[in-house]
Amino acid sequence: MLFHLFYDVLSDIDGLGFLRVFRYLSTRILAAAITSLSMSFLMGPWFINRLRSKQIGQVIRDDGPESHQAKAGTPTMGGSLILFVLAFSTLLWCDLENRFVWLTLLVTMGFGIIGFVDDYMKITKKNTKGLSGKIRLFAEFAIAGSALTFFFASNTLPTDLALSFQLPFTNFYESHYILPMWFYIVFASMVVVGTANAVNLTDGLDGLAIGPSVINAGTFMILAYIAGVQTTLMVTVGGEVQAVNLAEYLHIAHLPGSAELAIFCASMFGAGIGFLWYNTYPASVFMGDVGALGLGAAIGMLAVLTKNELVLLIVGGLFVFETLSVIIQVGSYKMRKKRVFRMAPIHHHFELKGWEEPKIIVRFWLISIMLALVALGTLKLR
Repeated sequence: MLFHLFYDVLSDIDGLGFLRVFRYLSTRILAAAITSLSMSFLMGPWFINRLRSKQIGQVIRDDGPESHQAKAGTPTMGGSLILFVLAFSTLLWCDLENRFVWLTLLVTMGFGIIGFVDDYMKITKKNTKGLSGKIRLFAEFAIAGSALTFFFASNTLPTDLALSFQLPFTNFYESHYILPMWFYIVFASMVVVGTANAVNLTDGLDGLAIGPSVINAGTFMILAYIAGVQTTLMVTVGGEVQAVNLAEYLHIAHLPGSAELAIFCASMFGAGIGFLWYNTYPASVFMGDVGALGLGAAIGMLAVLTKNELVLLIVGGLFVFETLSVIIQVGSYKMRKKRVFRMAPIHHHFELKGWEEPKIIVRFWLISIMLALVALGTLKLR
């Protein structure tokens, strides 16, 4: 919105030419992060008080750790604030004609609505079941599948590029695979839905899910910027100087238009940091399914649209680890009638082993940071 106002309109007025600085993506990335961070800080207290006044409190699982019962009644659905700030800041600073941003934003909001309905049902019915699992999965796949089908059908990218699939640590221009459209849509939808639910499973301790979500946002901001930016580098190849863009230099797919996703990532980063101020231990507010599903879907879409579907397994490794712990626990109990962990997801296992909650949270954040660095390392190890 401001991108078009400052650059396309006001910058042509005498004396306002300095507004052309907003043509630069780096300027708008910084502005988006500052905007979302400031809004989260300023609106947080008011929003939490509104949740308290409406008696929108967390319902705690009866089979969860005993220490969690003291958290009953803590305001929840704080993810609504994250998504509002994320959307506002993104639309304020992005190129409104960019399909990458619109599709990511719409999927994020769609999953947020599913989470909102789930949270609302839990609160009104005073139980932890909420929305039926089958209905929720159907709605999630419908949203992700529809968005991705439109993306490929609208020729936002050349078909071969849109359907390409690259293995980490490989050179895109020497080795990548073109998948059938129907298969890629199914696969990409599973990435988005799986990531959304993995983040939701991780959201069990104060700040545990929002911390890695912020780290993921920062990582994908870098990956999106590199994949889409038009920066040209002069490199020597076989004794000859050639001009290549940054993506080609790093041997990843160059995706025209995808750099604008860095605005979305910056907004998500700022909104997450601002929310963490109130969500850190002991939490004044929980983000609920509305936040966990929305942010998880955003991370999944960022991975798909930047061609980092498998890199997501690294940068989002903590979410994968949490999900695998649940799968292992359920599978082991069904087949052997024995549990591998004291409780799943695995953060509860460490709780029951006697680890203090802040220790678990910070250590999991550190793991997420290390995984993010490894993911960024794939840019050079190709």
